[in-house]
Amino acid sequence: MMLSRLDHFNLSASAYRREGGNMPKLNQIVAVVAGKKTRVEKELGELNKAIQKGDLFHGLSRQYQPVEENGEQLPAESKYPQKHIGEILKEARTIWTEIMDAVATQEWGNTAAKSDVVVDGETILKAVPVTVLLYLEKQLNDLNTFVGNLPTLDPAERWTHNGQTGEYVTEPTKTIRTKKVQKPIVLYDATKEHPAQTQLVTEDITAGHWTTTKFASVLSATEKRSMQDRIHKLQEAVKIAREEANSADVKQMHIAGQVLTFVFGK
Repeated sequence: MMLSRLDHFNLSASAYRREGGNMPKLNQIVAVVAGKKTRVEKELGELNKAIQKGDLFHGLSRQYQPVEENGEQLPAESKYPQKHIGEILKEARTIWTEIMDAVATQEWGNTAAKSDVVVDGETILKAVPVTVLLYLEKQLNDLNTFVGNLPTLDPAERWTHNGQTGEYVTEPTKTIRTKKVQKPIVLYDATKEHPAQTQLVTEDITAGHWTTTKFASVLSATEKRSMQDRIHKLQEAVKIAREEANSADVKQMHIAGQVLTFVFGK
């Protein structure tokens, strides 16, 4: 059964011809490799456990012969090996061949699969390998987060861009600075019998004026939105390029045969 599963993955040259000469797509290989790795790890783990049980590979045959002709007869004893090393090696070879060739096909395909990154008809990057496109996707996600956190102008203010400093400035605004002073007020006028009654009260009076001009070395909301729009377009272009690269035909690689023949012999 394991050989048929391996044959299903490793299409032969005659199978290619029967299927019209179509080679597998890189995305098809990528889709199955992760599952293969998980299954192969489990199968190899089971084989490792089996080969550590030495008694499964050993047997014996015993026959009893009494000394006297009419002596007690005892039944023969026999135990045959439950596991055969040849079958174990064959199974191990099949498992390793499947995963080695699958991963080799994927990785060699990754080096050959390339695509351009195009935004609004403009080629931003040419012939980018699929592994770089995957890396670029993550970087663009991080870049989008970074730009989203950039500070922008306070919309409550009216700003003007200063071309010389590169900063934004507001028109000067004037505000009043007040100070508190105490002044007496007469509660009751003086009479012949009593002096006038007064009381100190606190009063705010204008002491001066503040003239304020605000400066900001940040982005305008429009500038930030434009950056984010360009990132989003680039993200879409990179995804499209990755899909195109992953849809490239890949040559199936067969490296396990040479490796395992060197290790196990023919």
